[in-house]
Amino acid sequence: MSINTFFWFESAAEEAATLYTALVPNSRITDVARNSEGVAFVVSVELDGQSVTLMNGGPGHPLTDAASLQVVVETQEEVDQLWDALVEGGEPGPCGWLTDRFGLSWQVTPAVLSTLMSGDDPAKTIAVGTALRSMSKLDIKTLQDAYDNA
Repeated sequence: MSINTFFWFESAAEEAATLYTALVPNSRITDVARNSEGVAFVVSVELDGQSVTLMNGGPGHPLTDAASLQVVVETQEEVDQLWDALVEGGEPGPCGWLTDRFGLSWQVTPAVLSTLMSGDDPAKTIAVGTALRSMSKLDIKTLQDAYDNA
């Protein structure tokens, strides 16, 4: 048995797969199934070891933020680089969420966030949560400062 994430695109699955595998380290396109005209129908990718399938299914089933890909990174430089590339042509959202130019929702999250949000001091976690809700792209220093100064 295996579990695979599957997203329905209108027509840009191969273009999206090319972008995603270029942005996420240790990623690759593993297979492209084409229709009789040679157009990609199903594109399989590995995004840092996570299997994801993108299908060109046509209109009628738009992507929504009800499903997203979360990328957990270590540094602010990684947050900035990934966020800026993914949001180009898309829409920023709250709390580290964005929608890329293809309509797929992403969460670009620094790894330290889970530590800051699960501490033993409720005042500190509340302060981090308040800071988090004021941001679109997450800023590690601001989140850490909220924790440290609570």
